[in-house]
Amino acid sequence: MGTSREPFHVSSSEFPGGVRLDVRGEIALAEATQFRAAIKEAQDRQPKKLVINLAGVGYMNTPGLAALVEALQVSRKTNRALALTGLSEKVRAVFEMARLTKVFSIYPSAAEAEQAS
Repeated sequence: MGTSREPFHVSSSEFPGGVRLDVRGEIALAEATQFRAAIKEAQDRQPKKLVINLAGVGYMNTPGLAALVEALQVSRKTNRALALTGLSEKVRAVFEMARLTKVFSIYPSAAEAEQAS
């Protein structure tokens, strides 16, 4: 039959000077609202840097990308850093098709994203 999807989940943790969101599951239309709310909640805490770890995300479509673009706009408006990490090949391909790899700060690991200035 069909493959079972991992339930969407976002957990938050703090590191010196910032907040990291660890995202699991797929980010499609149904999950985008919850994803957007988790990002907004993290940004409302006004960290110097927000790291969004997508290592647990196997699939993301346009609504998920839109949530990230909105987060980038907020980070630029408030002069706070936003970094992405852990992009799977499938998710990276979506970013490359949308030409967003040049717009976002993307790091190979969460540790590198947290330490980057």
